[in-house]
This record gives sequence, C-alpha cells and structure tokens, in this order.
Amino acid sequence: MTAPAIDCQNLTHRYGDFTAVDDLTLQVQPGETVGLLGPNGAGKTTVVRVLTTLTPVQHGQVHIFGLDSRRDTMDIRYNLGYVPQQLSIEPALTGRQNVEWFARLYDVPRAVRKRRVDEALAAMQLVDVADRLANTYSGGMVRRLELAQALVNQPSLLILDEPTVGLDPIARDSVWDQVHSMQQEFGMTVLLTTHYMEEADVLCDRVALMHHGRLRAVGTPAELKAKVGPQASLEDVFRHYAGSGLEDAVEHNGLGGIRAGRKAARNAG
Repeated sequence: MTAPAIDCQNLTHRYGDFTAVDDLTLQVQPGETVGLLGPNGAGKTTVVRVLTTLTPVQHGQVHIFGLDSRRDTMDIRYNLGYVPQQLSIEPALTGRQNVEWFARLYDVPRAVRKRRVDEALAAMQLVDVADRLANTYSGGMVRRLELAQALVNQPSLLILDEPTVGLDPIARDSVWDQVHSMQQEFGMTVLLTTHYMEEADVLCDRVALMHHGRLRAVGTPAELKAKVGPQASLEDVFRHYAGSGLEDAVEHNGLGGIRAGRKAARNAG
C-alpha cells in the first residue's frame, strides 16, 4: 500500500498558553491538490511550518511519504518544494542565479544541476529574463521565480503558503497554469493555503477548513457546498465554518507590491 503524501495524526502545537493547532488529523494522498483554508490566525501557517520541518512536532505524529518528521528531517526536505509567504528570492541576483542557489541548497547533483535549473526556468516561462536581476521583475514574475526555485529538485510534495497574495488576476492565473502543468508532468502532490476561495474551488481536489486551530470540515468543494446549501459557494462554506474572517487581499504590482501584500498578511495573523 502506498503511504500517504501527508499523514498528520493528532497534531497539536502551542506557543506558551496559546494553542495554534489543536489535535489536527489529516491525510493527503499522492497526486492530490488539497487546500488548507481558514481565516488569519486559524493555524494554517503553523501546520505548514511543521510539514516543512521548519518547526518541530510538539505533540502527535507527522509522516511525509512514510518518513517520520522527527527522525527523517533531511530526507523529507529533499522530497519537498516550498514557497513561503515571505519573499524568498535575492533581488541582487539574477533569476538564474536564484534558481542555481536553490539547486545547491537542495543538493541537486552537479552533473544534472544546469539542466535542472534550465528546466525549472523554462517551466515557469522565465528563460528570456533569466539573466536579468530579480529586482527588475514584476510581481507575477517574482512568484514564478519562487516556484522555479521550489521545483528545481523535482519535489514529490509542493507546499505553497499564500502563493498568489498581492498578485493581479492575470498573474495569479499564470502561476496556477504553471503549477498545474508541472503537476501533470511529475505527478506532484500539492498542498496550498489561500484566501482566494475561487482558486481553491477550481484548483483543489479537496479542501480542509481550519478555525481556531481545529479542523472544522474536510471534503471536495462540491461536497462542502452541498452541505451548506443548494446554491452555496465555497465562500459561503468558509463563512459557515469560520464566521466572517475572510479577508480581501489587496492587489499590488511588482516586487514592492509583493513585499507589502505579504507583510500585511503576516501582520494580520
């Protein structure tokens, strides 16, 4: 039997007296695209940090493709691609140099490193601008560069934390087209967090909705909408389980806009 891509059992994480994640049990199967939804402060980013091994497991069990998060940290990291909310590029480097840097961090073998970098840039349609400094990129190009960085090791699991915050609709569509193309080519599993309900509705095989650290609902978008009402949208589902915590993202352009959008998201919780 194939191990789940993600297997969280009774995951609990506290910061002092505050419980950020409360007894979370969730499985994601290989090849699935799952959206982890919830208002700011729901616990999503803590879950993401635990899954990416940036934050150790306090209570419960977490396995990634059968690997124990407590014992097999480095093996898990080699299976991951991760795009965080925070800006992860170096503006003073070219696009190609940024991706090469990540290839070295992921320990991509020297013999195939150049090819992998070229493939990642081509997949994100950045070849023509690869030798420009990243600080000249538009907001959509910056996000595609971050995806190229995350994909250079051909990960089995791609984790995206608010991947399109601050992008205009055209740039968002471009990012998702590229993710979908790479998923089809390599069979990646994708876990994403987003506040854009229309994205989750269209992109996700299933969604898991958190509120106050607890998992409130899990299912396909169609299943969850049907439970709320015959004409319900995924935003209606969100409000049903999480109240009125849905935040409207402010759209920005360029590198400065990406920084501003992500800073606002972090400050909100």
